[in-house]
Amino acid sequence: MTPKQWAAARDAARAGRTQESVQVIHDAVQRAAVWVHPMRREVGRVIVGQERMVERLMVALLANGHVLLEGVPGLAKTLALKTLASAIQAQFRRIQFTPDMLPADILGTEVFDPRALKFEIKKGPILANLILADEINRAPAKVQSALLEAMQERQVTLGHETFPLPDPFLVLATQNPIDQEGTYPLPEAQVDRFMLKVVVSFPSLAEERMILDVADRGGETPRVDAIVSTEEIRAARKVTQSIHVDEKIKDYIVSLVYATREPMGFGLDLDPHIRHGASPRATLSLLAASRALAFLSGRGYVTPQDVKTIAMDVLRHRVAVTYEAEAEGLTSESVVSRILDSVNVP
Repeated sequence: MTPKQWAAARDAARAGRTQESVQVIHDAVQRAAVWVHPMRREVGRVIVGQERMVERLMVALLANGHVLLEGVPGLAKTLALKTLASAIQAQFRRIQFTPDMLPADILGTEVFDPRALKFEIKKGPILANLILADEINRAPAKVQSALLEAMQERQVTLGHETFPLPDPFLVLATQNPIDQEGTYPLPEAQVDRFMLKVVVSFPSLAEERMILDVADRGGETPRVDAIVSTEEIRAARKVTQSIHVDEKIKDYIVSLVYATREPMGFGLDLDPHIRHGASPRATLSLLAASRALAFLSGRGYVTPQDVKTIAMDVLRHRVAVTYEAEAEGLTSESVVSRILDSVNVP
């Protein structure tokens, strides 16, 4: 056998093994994802429309990431998060952010017990599985920064003690657009901790009519049954992490993120418009979110369309545009759209 023939046989063997392993993963996904459709159906009993938003919340749950929802008031952001939490057998806490909050209101603090003559730890609401940080941009920066350790390290420090957070732990934050009265811009370091930023849009004409019909009947919000346990979520995450990603798709993910930093290398004249691009955390988030999207589709492998579908939500808050770009009406979304249209798809 010539070296060329040997190399071809080796590649064929590798391809066969890959195909076998993908089939094994695919079967594992089918078994682990039995709760996906029932959860979507249960959430859909309460939330009219907004399928994309609900799907992104499930992606974050599987990818072990945090979500930032942005939209004007009245778009069911809070209701969607509460409904998702009700469909999971997990601890849920809602924190309403206000301008007069202190970090201790979230994390907890040490309280002196005069009878025992010692300080005792009073734990805050952050020690739960699902945290709804409602209107997070209404609190000052020091309160927003109090979430950083919890979001990144999955732990909180009170006094001299460190407490691990439960698993799963997920921060689901909502914010009004920055230009509304009484809000504070989120620190860039904190924004980068959110795996996804989802912009919630208005419902369609048909969906809004359905909302009106439901409200006109005067019925109460349906009770949501718990569909999945935390143990099943953890098991699904392990399967999600094993979903096959082809080397070409990994190269595609890296190219998309790198194009936000060096657009000229991809034939894009965007240097004057980008103040800074996405960090390597975006690369890892895009890979994890793509796998989660494949899991929700019942597949054991990631496709380029999975990457393109979720890329905007991963990158929009990590690409900062210059003042010149803002003057020309360019946003981070338009920059990311041009990158997605220009980088070659495998």
